[in-house]
Amino acid sequence: MQNAAMAAGAAAARPAATAAVAAASDHYARLLQLCQTAANPSAGRAIHAHAVKAGLLVSAYLCNNLFSYYAGAGAKGGSFRDARRLFEEIPPARRNAFTWNSLLSMYAKSGRLDDARAMFAEMPEPDAVSWTVMIVGLNRAGRFWEAVKTFLDMVGQGLTPTQFTLTNMLSSCAATEASGIGRKVHSFVVKLGLSTCVPVANSVLNMYGKIGDAETAKAVFERMPVRSISSWNAMVSLYARQGRMELAVSMFENMEERTIVSWNAVIAGYNQNGLDGMALKFFSRMLSDSSMEPDAFTVTSVLSACANLRMLKMGKQMHSYILRTGMPYSGQIINALISTYAKSGSVEVARRIMDQAVVTDLNVISFTALLEGYVKLGDMKQAREIFDVMNNRDVIAWTAMIVGYQKNGQNDEAVELFRSMIKSGPEPNSYTLAAILSACASLACLDYGKQIQCKAIRSLQEQSVSVSNAIITMYSRSGSVPLARKVFDRIRWRKETVTWTSMIVALAQHGFGGEAINLFEEMLHVGVKPDRITYIGVFSACTHAGFVDRGKMYFDQMQNEHSIVPEMSHYACMVDLLARAGLLREAQEFIQQMPVTPDAIVWGSLLSGCRVRKNADLAELAAEKLLSIDPDNGGAYSALANVYSACGRWNDAARIWKLSKDKAVKKETGFSWTHAHNKVHVFGADDVLHPQRNAIYKKAAELWEEIKKAGFVPDLNSVLHDVDDELKEELLSRHSEKLAIAFGLINTPEKTTLRIMKNLRVCNDCHAAIKFMSKVVEREIIVRDATRFHHFRDGFCSCKDYW
Repeated sequence: MQNAAMAAGAAAARPAATAAVAAASDHYARLLQLCQTAANPSAGRAIHAHAVKAGLLVSAYLCNNLFSYYAGAGAKGGSFRDARRLFEEIPPARRNAFTWNSLLSMYAKSGRLDDARAMFAEMPEPDAVSWTVMIVGLNRAGRFWEAVKTFLDMVGQGLTPTQFTLTNMLSSCAATEASGIGRKVHSFVVKLGLSTCVPVANSVLNMYGKIGDAETAKAVFERMPVRSISSWNAMVSLYARQGRMELAVSMFENMEERTIVSWNAVIAGYNQNGLDGMALKFFSRMLSDSSMEPDAFTVTSVLSACANLRMLKMGKQMHSYILRTGMPYSGQIINALISTYAKSGSVEVARRIMDQAVVTDLNVISFTALLEGYVKLGDMKQAREIFDVMNNRDVIAWTAMIVGYQKNGQNDEAVELFRSMIKSGPEPNSYTLAAILSACASLACLDYGKQIQCKAIRSLQEQSVSVSNAIITMYSRSGSVPLARKVFDRIRWRKETVTWTSMIVALAQHGFGGEAINLFEEMLHVGVKPDRITYIGVFSACTHAGFVDRGKMYFDQMQNEHSIVPEMSHYACMVDLLARAGLLREAQEFIQQMPVTPDAIVWGSLLSGCRVRKNADLAELAAEKLLSIDPDNGGAYSALANVYSACGRWNDAARIWKLSKDKAVKKETGFSWTHAHNKVHVFGADDVLHPQRNAIYKKAAELWEEIKKAGFVPDLNSVLHDVDDELKEELLSRHSEKLAIAFGLINTPEKTTLRIMKNLRVCNDCHAAIKFMSKVVEREIIVRDATRFHHFRDGFCSCKDYW
């Protein structure tokens, strides 16, 4: 009886004890919830410790609250360790889906995706929540393709995605522009009846916007029964990104309510589509018509517009706004400020901002803007310093540096940098190739230019108008008209004005005046419209060929048939045409009848003609006019002294030289250069610096004697100093182009063409001497001087002695 009574008492006590445990567990759970609200981590851990001592962790409800606590914002420092320990303390049989998902979510939200993946793989039966936790974590971490793959695996398991799954999945599809998968996700949305759910519909809308499908996005937008501001903003942004600014603005105007995002979408749209003036006008409207305060995105777009428009004043106002409002100096804003100051000419301010920047995410755009700023100033040393410290230099930065060298006459440096780019940089684009081809043209690097053309053909960039024209110019300026014509004939069907002009100019410079004029007539016949540069090429062809009447006819045609108003360069060409033909008085009358005041080039053209025709009186007038415009023009003194010397007026020539010296006028030094062994070799008159000096002088002396034996008579009048004839002859034999030819004969195979470049016009003596040289050495010698090309072959020159 007594044993039976005791058993009955124990049975009655069990429910009471269970109830007490449950009550205690609920009490601790409520305390944990309060800790989460109050963000009190130490109190939560204390509760955890009391629960363990009281043996209360048998309660799934309390365990789940502990997981929620550790996964919440209140848990700092050791929470992962504590949560994992708690998980291990729970017997496997008592771990439910909530337990697993709590720890999984904790890892995923904290970015510990490798731990999350390991936990996910351990789960006996992951449910839809488990899969969603993984997808959300991957999406937020930017691992979009992994998120997409996880979603596909989830669907393959036959699980139904939730609203939250779909919005994150659509976000990943938008980020990766995975249009095919995105459309399948959209079909899930429709199938599950979630099309009317605003967050999901907005995600669908955003996804189509990011992949550029405006029509489907519009259809989704129009079917939405409820549209949030985000819905409208998505459509405005989509149209703006596509450059459909009328639709973007129309959508913007129809919005009942707007946020700063709405205004930013339009401003950025205008800026990114090259409508910078409209971007600034819309920004002004935002300031006057709304209560919106510009944010970092607004400021960045406005500064970008200011940079493109070179509006330094407004850029400074935006900078002041940033300082006044205490807006954080993010990398985005600093990049925009650097670009604005650099593009607007305040390079030193831009450099100061860069040097003082504490952020490390300065991008290649701001570096390139600063680099280009120094290039425009001609400060290639500072530009190179910026280039050398840039990380992840893109093709634009490389091209900017190469173009800078080429534009500033540092063509050797441009070629060397391009070689480095080929070895370790990005693939050059059409702008890079056009620039390096121009550098090769200046240096007459024909062999290297051919290599670049091959690269352009392989990369299909020869089809670019700029590249194909640069190839034509490169071959032309390297002295190979047949190769230039071959390229032209292959692309002439495009009917680009600049292409036809390039070939006309090339033919004119090489003395093929008749061919240049014929090509121009063909150009008109096939309907290609000439521009002002085309006519400069035509006038040049007429000048070098002596086609005076045709030149006059084309001058009238340019104005009457093609409505091109003559510029100073056209007038200078006409004066040159008349003066070279010996029509000096007519050239003078033409100048007097010009509707604009003649510049130094016009008077220089007349002065040059006077030198050829030995007209000292008119030369004095031309020189006086030229020097009144440009007092430091050394060429004017040289030309006038040349005229006096040619007329035997040595005292007057000496007087001009003394006047030039007294006024400290710098005379341009004549030099010649040629290309051999992948290097440019430069020579001055009586050069003593070249490492092969002795061999060059020996060869030049031998050649001088050979051509004299062949009948050459030195033109002693080409020496501008009153010295004895023996010294005059010695000076003539050491002109820079003769030394360059001697070097070429030593360093190139027999029978090959020599290509010599000269910065000034070739003198009469050198012209006559090189004709004899071409016959004696049995080589073609091509000389490019300041005005044209001379092709010397078998004792004759292509200019027919008219230059």
